[in-house]
Amino acid sequence: MTSSEPAILAIEAAGGACSTAVWAAGGVASRRFQIMSRGQSEHLVPMIAEVMADWGGGFEALDALAVTTGPGGFTGVRIGLATARGLALARRLPLIGIASFEVSAAAATVEERAGRTVAALIDSKRQDVFLQLFDVSLVPLGDPREVALDDLGGSLPEGPLLLTGDAADRGLQVLERAGRGDCLRAAAAGAADAALLAERAALHLRRRGAAATGSAAPLYLREPDVTPPKTRGPKPNGAGRKRAP
Repeated sequence: MTSSEPAILAIEAAGGACSTAVWAAGGVASRRFQIMSRGQSEHLVPMIAEVMADWGGGFEALDALAVTTGPGGFTGVRIGLATARGLALARRLPLIGIASFEVSAAAATVEERAGRTVAALIDSKRQDVFLQLFDVSLVPLGDPREVALDDLGGSLPEGPLLLTGDAADRGLQVLERAGRGDCLRAAAAGAADAALLAERAALHLRRRGAAATGSAAPLYLREPDVTPPKTRGPKPNGAGRKRAP
């Protein structure tokens, strides 16, 4: 690997799409992207095989793997991370974990970001959104958080805003109703894309080297939407016993 031109396989399954991409020679060499809320477990590995075949470099030519760590769908986050960790272990490749917020924010162009705070909004599938703010250079402005849609206006700073992410449309509607006429939606706002993930991972690797890699951990801003099974305690004395005739 040269520090300026890493080769990276990127995997994204945390949001409302499933995508893979190979970054090589300073650009996206191959990409697959498909909108889906379910089915990542069936589609992800074949998509990886397709982008690797298109690129033709082979796993031995990769310098690293990259994966989105969420937030997003609980199952999708786990599928993406498990697949990336398994490949990293099997191929002895470093793994770069990047939050979905950063990948979503990177969908905004330099021209769109000029003079604006970037608000990455990720759909939570409820009446709230996951939010993180970035400056014009995509440097995070504080920690990510969960915000009710009705409270979104009071959670965002004053001044021009650029909304991106798969909840950008919902956020823009709320802010326009609240009288915020200084908000725009990034043209490419939507589900996180592995091509953008690959680009951000290459940037991290060039700037930080081995410090950019490590054990990617999932980013959850709330507990998964599951109901634990009921536990069955011991039966009362005599319960379930058959009476002697």
